[in-house]
Amino acid sequence: MRSFLRGRLRLTLLLPSLIAALLLPKEAAAYTPYNTNYKDGYEQLVWTQPAYNPAGAIGRELYVPDPNKPGQLMLSPLKQPQDLFIDERDQFYIADTGNNRIVHLDEQGNLVRILNVKESPLNKPQGLFVDGEGQIYIADTGNKRVVLLGKDGRLLREYKRPDSKFLPASFKYDPVKLVVDKRGFLYIVVLGGYQGLVQLDPEGEFQGFFGANATSFSVLDMFKRLIYSREMYQKEISKLPGSIASVAIDKEGLIYTASTELEAQQIKKLNIAGLDQLTSKGDFSTGNEKPKFGEIAFRDFNNRIPVLSDLTVDGDGNITAIDSKRKVVNQYDSSGNLLFFWWGDDSEVTTRLGLVKTPTAIANNSRNELFILDGENNLVQSFRLSEFGALVHQANHLTQAGQYEESEAPWAEAHRLNAYYTPAIAGMAKAAYKRGDYPRAQELFLKAGHAQGYSDAFWQNRLIWFQQNFGTLANAVLLATAVLVPAGRWSRRSGWRTRLQASARIRNPLAGQLAQALHILRHPIDGFAALRYEHKASWLSSFILLLLALVSYCVMRAGISFIFNPEVILDVNLLAAAVQFLAVWIGWVVANYLISSIYRGEGRFRDVVYGSSYAAFPLVLIGLPLTLLSNAMTLNETSIFHFLYYGLFVWIALLLFWQVQSMQNYTVGETAVNVALSVFTMTVCGVLVFITVGLTKELADFFYSVYQEVSVR
Repeated sequence: MRSFLRGRLRLTLLLPSLIAALLLPKEAAAYTPYNTNYKDGYEQLVWTQPAYNPAGAIGRELYVPDPNKPGQLMLSPLKQPQDLFIDERDQFYIADTGNNRIVHLDEQGNLVRILNVKESPLNKPQGLFVDGEGQIYIADTGNKRVVLLGKDGRLLREYKRPDSKFLPASFKYDPVKLVVDKRGFLYIVVLGGYQGLVQLDPEGEFQGFFGANATSFSVLDMFKRLIYSREMYQKEISKLPGSIASVAIDKEGLIYTASTELEAQQIKKLNIAGLDQLTSKGDFSTGNEKPKFGEIAFRDFNNRIPVLSDLTVDGDGNITAIDSKRKVVNQYDSSGNLLFFWWGDDSEVTTRLGLVKTPTAIANNSRNELFILDGENNLVQSFRLSEFGALVHQANHLTQAGQYEESEAPWAEAHRLNAYYTPAIAGMAKAAYKRGDYPRAQELFLKAGHAQGYSDAFWQNRLIWFQQNFGTLANAVLLATAVLVPAGRWSRRSGWRTRLQASARIRNPLAGQLAQALHILRHPIDGFAALRYEHKASWLSSFILLLLALVSYCVMRAGISFIFNPEVILDVNLLAAAVQFLAVWIGWVVANYLISSIYRGEGRFRDVVYGSSYAAFPLVLIGLPLTLLSNAMTLNETSIFHFLYYGLFVWIALLLFWQVQSMQNYTVGETAVNVALSVFTMTVCGVLVFITVGLTKELADFFYSVYQEVSVR
């Protein structure tokens, strides 16, 4: 019986694997020792099929003639290799740093030759580049020079530290990576070179620094500059921009750099003028912040910045960079849109195909296959595009080339294989927009969270709707004007409206109290004074207005169009929004009452409650219409939306200011001091509450651990 149950258990555990093996395509079911993911513009992690599959390893067994045994070969493995270059014939060149040599392999990874430069031996070479004529440029770091070898391996010339008055005496010339453009100009990465790439002409003359990173400037730095004296500021540690770690060049001659010690713009795509072409990171850029490169699947609580040590650009313009700290491979398209990123568990003791222990360099061949140099295992691992990866590359290449309609079929197939892969949805949306199917494009752009595309498609749909319904709208407006204008004039002349409002206030005092909110908007000082001295407010009216303001705030958080409020894509937590609103309102009421009591205020606690509730009424008056209006606006009306949105909160702040001035009987100066102290008190109380909650949790955990210890013993 026990063996029967054990057999059924094994069958139950194996059944899902068998079903997956039968249903999944052969390549999708193939095992890879790493996870491939995508992150959309809202930092949501999306699992994808592997974009690349491990294909093999080269450079493991290098046999050279044995100097002690003529006619025999000896094993001469790589030792701490630092750079990899693949030429136009798909042949490999490896900077074998530990052995002070360059290793040349053919397309299959077989040894072609060893370059030692016997006439001037290399010393710790860390970078190399091969031009179209087969000439080899070597960053000979240990000798502080760049070496140029002919196609046959003979030494042609050296590029030592340039003699230029524009180079300071303290500048260290330690070349580590380099590229050469079609003119023969050299772009050299030097160790710790925060000034940028060293640009030399073909004769070795210094032409300047190229593509330097900007120095970060924080609010603290600005504060120091304002208050520090010159002597104090000079004692501060100099802030230097992040240094460039690697450089690459594409077939169009654009220069790409990967930098370390940067929180943004770690990858740059530089034109001939040194201007970055990736200032806005693709489709999901808001234009308000600098693009960030170097992905991480899960939150890094240590807030470590990525260390992109090398990058390569394939024939389609796709940029692939390696993070040497996290062992992550990141791939972006030519516009900076993320395509994939993948990583594996590098903590394993044994070496596995597909896992790179210490990635030091990356390159690609003409077939867009990737090759990653492993500096710890002393070999090169190759990765071949999977079916899904090749499909995405094909579709994205067509999209980047502006062939949107041709890209629709491959994007649709990619979407069929992975319905959650956002670039496929955005690609189909662009194709639909191109062929004029704007409703379909709007739907797909919304699904992809692509704000600009959604706005453009909605603008077209709105224009078409207005063109079709303009006559009906115009007639409706004329009819409403013809009816409402005379009716309004008659009601004012006859006094009917005034008598109706007066009778409503007499029959229902609550209606008059609620109507006082409208009077406050027109005459805030007198209106707030009436709340206190003429009893035109009550606890019930204040509660109703506060509740309406709370509901309006929650509706705004959840109902404003996603092009102005991207948070709605991630499902707004209305409970958290309500708690946030009430916490701020209660904090203001308590803090303002306490400060007013100390600072010669005349208002009572209920006066502060009444006034603070009535001051929130613009949320109802403007917030709800603005929420509806936002869903009929496009990004072209962003300035109008922001004017109304921020104007709403400025209006509330002014009403609170006038409320304090009127109810506490302050001058303008006294009111400003009271409001400032109230805000400060709110902040202090918030910090104290946060600390108290944290300590309470720690105390509860302590007592629980003590209870566990006692119960166990």
